Amino acid sequence: MLIGTPQTSPQQSSGAQDTADIFNASIENFEEKVIHASMQRPVLVDFWAPWCGPCKQLMPALEKAVSEAGGSIALAKVNLDENEQLAAALRVQSVPTVFAFYGGRPIDAFQGVQSESQIKAFIDNVLKASGAEPSGGLDIEDALEAAANALADGALREAQELYAAVLQKDQTNIFAFTGMLRTFIAAEAVDHAKQMLDNAPEEIVKHPKFSEAQAVVELALKAPADDELSALKAKLAENPEDHSVALELAEASFAAGQKEAAIEILLESIKRDREWNDEAARKMLLEFFKALGMVDPLTIQARKKLSSLLFS
Repeated sequence: MLIGTPQTSPQQSSGAQDTADIFNASIENFEEKVIHASMQRPVLVDFWAPWCGPCKQLMPALEKAVSEAGGSIALAKVNLDENEQLAAALRVQSVPTVFAFYGGRPIDAFQGVQSESQIKAFIDNVLKASGAEPSGGLDIEDALEAAANALADGALREAQELYAAVLQKDQTNIFAFTGMLRTFIAAEAVDHAKQMLDNAPEEIVKHPKFSEAQAVVELALKAPADDELSALKAKLAENPEDHSVALELAEASFAAGQKEAAIEILLESIKRDREWNDEAARKMLLEFFKALGMVDPLTIQARKKLSSLLFS
């Protein structure tokens, strides 16, 4: 979803403009500005109304606390009168109501006016829940290692939270960026992965490993329906020498998450005729390696098998 045009509201009559950390949100851009953005750092969502006196007391305190947090958390301001459907979806019963979103979902909330100390304590608790210490003491190397292990074990929520914590501290960390993409794909949220890829920071796009991220998403987007995969398997079983079908099945299997099976199909194709179509099977296998990452156990194992075939 494209980022919508910020709405003008009475709360902005002073001429204040949206910033990267404090901005207006609406039902049209909520998915992009809150749901998607909260994958990288927590986002507070303040439901307010122009006629609400307590809202006018709370919002400046929220803005001050978020500004002092130094970019570790964002604030999305939602006008209740202009977004009744969104308020109903989140069961907002009174204003002001503030939600804390992280990992694409609300993790905490409060209602009514709060003191500055209460707001700071709330933000500190949200940051701790997201895996980031308010003091910024996150060990990125340890977090990346823990995230990779969690992803390998299928603990997607844990991996996602760890990668998000790293990106919150360093949004240009390519390892956390590609790791987050892999958690989306493993969770079959390919659209989120594509959106994240399309909105990658310039520093990420220029990184040599960005091509790995692109390969991961592009292959996932080619995931076939179950009946298509079954049809390709049957077709190859009828004629194992049909390299064109073999490569089509390998690509479809990889996109469907059957990565080991996809690799074996390509290795078998190379074994039968390594030169077919200008070494198309070997080239596709190298794309699989790029998508998996060169330190993935499947990549390491397959590279050994490939070397054995090519140099035997």
